[in-house]
Amino acid sequence: MIVLPKKIERKLKEEAEKTGVSEEELVLEALSKALNEPLDPEARLEVHLKLSEKYMREAEDLLAKGDYAQASEKAWGAAAQIVKALAAREGKELRSHASLWEYVDELAEKLGEIELRHLWGRANNLHQNFYENWMPARDVRLAVNDVKMFVERLKAILSQ
Repeated sequence: MIVLPKKIERKLKEEAEKTGVSEEELVLEALSKALNEPLDPEARLEVHLKLSEKYMREAEDLLAKGDYAQASEKAWGAAAQIVKALAAREGKELRSHASLWEYVDELAEKLGEIELRHLWGRANNLHQNFYENWMPARDVRLAVNDVKMFVERLKAILSQ
């Protein structure tokens, strides 16, 4: 955990929301530039994979506490990060919601796995739920489980 002044913490959060990139990714990019240590595809894959695993654990912890809105966002983050990990393996950087959707669409088509599209859609339902908090608790739990399946499937592809 990095301790930041409130002003910088607020700006970091705003930039993350504006760009659709996690706060951790923004900090890593700033450090990479400051230390003149470029991130190669392997390093990006490692970071995205670790973030996906971290967010999935946090989603499950938040579910157990009954914080469904926050659990929704963490599960969405886990899904987005595993997609970014797979793209990083190919030397691609995905920096928008549209690029995530396009990548998942292409991946599902290439693998002939339409289920990936459905599971990705569930992750996006959770992202929307973070802002609107309209999903019943049971549906959030089911959707988080769907995201877990999505993450595990993409991890299996990564290990091939």
